[in-house]
Amino acid sequence: MSGNRAEVTEQQVQEDLMRLDAYRNQLNGLLQQYQILTSSRTDHLRARESLEGVDRADPGAEFLLPLGGETFVRGSVAVGAPVLIGIGSGYVVEMNRAKASELLAERLARIDQAAREVEGQMATLDERIQILSRRLDDIARSGPGSDVGGA
Repeated sequence: MSGNRAEVTEQQVQEDLMRLDAYRNQLNGLLQQYQILTSSRTDHLRARESLEGVDRADPGAEFLLPLGGETFVRGSVAVGAPVLIGIGSGYVVEMNRAKASELLAERLARIDQAAREVEGQMATLDERIQILSRRLDDIARSGPGSDVGGA
């Protein structure tokens, strides 16, 4: 029976090691998702703040309009000019500035909610990783054939 107990422990250790590796891979994936959400949040917040800044500016005020790649052009925005806003898959729609600002606020709320959900999933995975790591450490300290932390 002692040999059987060692086999079960060795099998359990192998399963735990595979599970630990899978959890770590999942956590890395969630971290990447979180970084994408954070970047998207920054972009949307900057767009909303810029749009509001345009609305507060004097008529005919000159702006530096970003083109991307740290390239700008000087220009002005006509009072009440509509905004072009992306809706996905490369499509843009034209809408008034108030509606565009509202849409950006809604997007920010959805991004914040998604980030909170990802944070919760990361916390759960981190907890599982910690529990599994402690169990594997206990088994390693106990030596082969031990029943510590078994099923």
